[in-house]
Amino acid sequence: MNAPLKTTTALIEGDAQALAMAERLAERFAQDAAERDRERRLPHAELELFSQSGLWAISVPKAFGGAGVSNVTLARVIARIAQADASLGQIPQNHFYALEVLRVNGTREQQQRLYAEVLAGQRFGNALAELGTRTALDRNTRLTRDGAGYRIDGRKFYSTGALYAQRIPTLAVDEHGAGQLAFVPRHAPGLQVIDDWSGFGQRTTGSGSVILDGVPVDADDVVPFQAAFDRPTTVGPLAQLLHAAIDTGIARAAYQDLLAFVRDKARPWIDAGVDKASDDPLTQQEIGRLAVRLSATEALLERAGEFVDRAQAEPDEQNVASASIAVAEARAISTETSLLATSKLLELSGSRATLAEYNLDRHWRNARTHTLHDPVRWKYHAVGNYYLNDELPPRRGTI
Repeated sequence: MNAPLKTTTALIEGDAQALAMAERLAERFAQDAAERDRERRLPHAELELFSQSGLWAISVPKAFGGAGVSNVTLARVIARIAQADASLGQIPQNHFYALEVLRVNGTREQQQRLYAEVLAGQRFGNALAELGTRTALDRNTRLTRDGAGYRIDGRKFYSTGALYAQRIPTLAVDEHGAGQLAFVPRHAPGLQVIDDWSGFGQRTTGSGSVILDGVPVDADDVVPFQAAFDRPTTVGPLAQLLHAAIDTGIARAAYQDLLAFVRDKARPWIDAGVDKASDDPLTQQEIGRLAVRLSATEALLERAGEFVDRAQAEPDEQNVASASIAVAEARAISTETSLLATSKLLELSGSRATLAEYNLDRHWRNARTHTLHDPVRWKYHAVGNYYLNDELPPRRGTI
């Protein structure tokens, strides 16, 4: 059965309250972020604070007792937490993804029950992706009928958040070949979550394996998944918006650390003719270029959130396509800016910045790892094809 529901979870009632709470938590999470990464210390205590703050429920619609915040606000919350600790920023991404699938495809009874769990502080992980399939879109995990319910058999990887969750939304293919999302209780018989994530970045996301060996699941816990892409919905754009927010937060963190290191620790180059690294004109130029790029990245993230908000209100083909393209633009620039900022942090700070005591390389490792989630070259392809040929992007979670 699931972990017991908490009764001390805060209820966030609006956007401003969500942003203020994210700021308070981010300041706290940032204090030990470098140490958690260095030691790969799993953030169990931090996640309890995070979910009990009410932030994991901010996308629950107002009709079901949630804040129903805008996607602009949701992206800003994720970016701010990711700035403090990139792993903590990524862990709830698939939680909000699953809640969006529930919003567009769940029955009212499913929505009432599962939203209530989230409002009470429960966290949803994920068991979506698989290793060894022909493409990242293919799935071998099967959902088969078993009396009034189902059983699931398969093996998953990149299961971010599953290690910390009370439910693990699992993507499985039914007997008709359609994808279904099963909200599997964390301690269901036959379910095994393995902490075998060994990526050099995003080290504490718990993005390892989930094994399902005849796992029983109630029919009431199964929500159609593929149907979210058979018609225009914001499931795909929302997922990608949050990925862009994570990278934007990483970029902002690297930029802030760069400013601090150049001001307080770096030395000017011998040919600069100045006494402080912060007075080096070439360093000033590079930081100025990065600042402009970061501002553009944050602006495109906010713009993308506005497009997703409009598409949620009126989810027709054109609105959803426009949202996908706006998010692809934000995803493309956030990928490049996060990689640039994390590299410039080391370049402009100098050799001292590579010392293990600072652990500044975690920003680059996190950016490089997370930006591999979706190839940026295909974002540019979708954007170019849309503007040049009026070709609508495909409807799926990767665009």
